Amino acid sequence: MVSKLSALLAIAATVPTAFAHYNFESLIVNGAPSEAYEFVRRTTNSNSPIEDVTSPNMICNQGGIDAAIMAATNTKTVQAGDQLGFKVNSELGHPGPQAVYLSKAPGAAQDYKGDGDWFKIYELTYSEINEQGIQWATFVNNQGVHNFTFTLPKELPDGEYLVRAEHTALHAAGAIGGAQFYMGCAQIKVEGGGNGTPSPNRQVPRRLRRHRSNNVGYDVRRNVNRI
Repeated sequence: MVSKLSALLAIAATVPTAFAHYNFESLIVNGAPSEAYEFVRRTTNSNSPIEDVTSPNMICNQGGIDAAIMAATNTKTVQAGDQLGFKVNSELGHPGPQAVYLSKAPGAAQDYKGDGDWFKIYELTYSEINEQGIQWATFVNNQGVHNFTFTLPKELPDGEYLVRAEHTALHAAGAIGGAQFYMGCAQIKVEGGGNGTPSPNRQVPRRLRRHRSNNVGYDVRRNVNRI
């Protein structure tokens, strides 16, 4: 009986964590979501996070730069200035910031591994800071958002791009190495754009001051940044 009870408790302890995991499965264009993984590269790690910020999996999630997955993903034609977004397969199940980055492909987005420069076009951080600490706009009243939208810059030059969504989950980041990263890459072709010069640019995996864990620490209870 004791062993059965222990086993049940062990299983129960894993359920909230498993259900809180998620990924970005659909691209939203002007309010219309696509089919799952039609324009977003499929992952091979189910809905699990990436925790090593030096890993190439940080680019488009595990499997996102595999040749077969890249080739199986369609590229959506959009107009500069369109409203884009991502639909989550469940919800953003943890507190933390959400950002979106673009990287222009040298040719077809379908052939691009995202090893060039990236620039940020959107971020969703906090709604307020009160006596309870930071109140994340992605996780209101302990309820994560199911999707989010943003505007594609009108000055964006024509061409094919990867659109990378990244959510940083900070629920376990009170200790160095506890941050979890969830990301997904959509493939788009931009038309009707401008002559803008996006900046600042950076590469992914990003260069961070390393700790032994190759990760980030952020105590959401005390709001202590440990990057």
